[in-house]
Amino acid sequence: MIERSQSQEFSLRGKVILVTGATGLIGREVCDAYAAYGADLAVTDIDAVAVAGLGTRLHDAHGTRVLGVAADVTRTDSVASLFETLAREYGRLDVLVNLAAIDAKFDAAAAQVNPTRFENFPLELWEESVAVNATGLVRVTQAAARVMLAQRAGNIINVASTYSLVAPNQGLYRFPGAIDQTYKPVDYVATKSMVPNFTRYLATLYGREGIRSNCIVPHGISNGHPEDFRTNFARLSPLGRMCDVRELRGPFVLLAADSSSYMTGSTLMIDGGWTAW
Repeated sequence: MIERSQSQEFSLRGKVILVTGATGLIGREVCDAYAAYGADLAVTDIDAVAVAGLGTRLHDAHGTRVLGVAADVTRTDSVASLFETLAREYGRLDVLVNLAAIDAKFDAAAAQVNPTRFENFPLELWEESVAVNATGLVRVTQAAARVMLAQRAGNIINVASTYSLVAPNQGLYRFPGAIDQTYKPVDYVATKSMVPNFTRYLATLYGREGIRSNCIVPHGISNGHPEDFRTNFARLSPLGRMCDVRELRGPFVLLAADSSSYMTGSTLMIDGGWTAW
């Protein structure tokens, strides 16, 4: 039986955690939680200035060691360089958090009529999302798996979406007075749909080699959404509201900590009950 003191249950001290997509809304909050629980961090995203700024803020706030490295998950050479730096500076990797992703609600395709509707969706945007959300995910995870196999230990946390489990309720994007209906585009839904089963694939492949793999499913993170959207969301959500990003801290810390040592292949829902009906 594994014995730990109460103070150690969620401690991350001594762990090296790599977070991709670290400068995004969820990434910043998760990195802050990990730093607060004592982890040594490697934070990466495509914007070097933003990565450096995040690293400085985390170190100043928590005194933990933070390595900030810009990397592009769509490029093999960039990911290789990231892992070379990680090996040189830390010599190990305990936890990988795959957060890097394109969410199509931010993509610029507004010049077309209903560009978000499936039959009109630009294939170049589909290909960009596949390159980041699917191929980029695999590329980074392969590099991490090689390190973890050599260590005979590791922990992979993937980030899915409710839209990897259920179809979007397009009524969420129907607003009073709007001339055209807008839609949740297909690229995000399709690419995120691979994440839970990819997680299970890793869990069953590597479980006896000391590597765990789980995924988190967040949904409806409040981020300055228009009132019409918030009203629609509250009507469709069992909890009747959107998620405060701070509510993701506990679940991400749980999966990174040794407290979840018997969890692998799991999909942890943080969706306010959205997928419960």
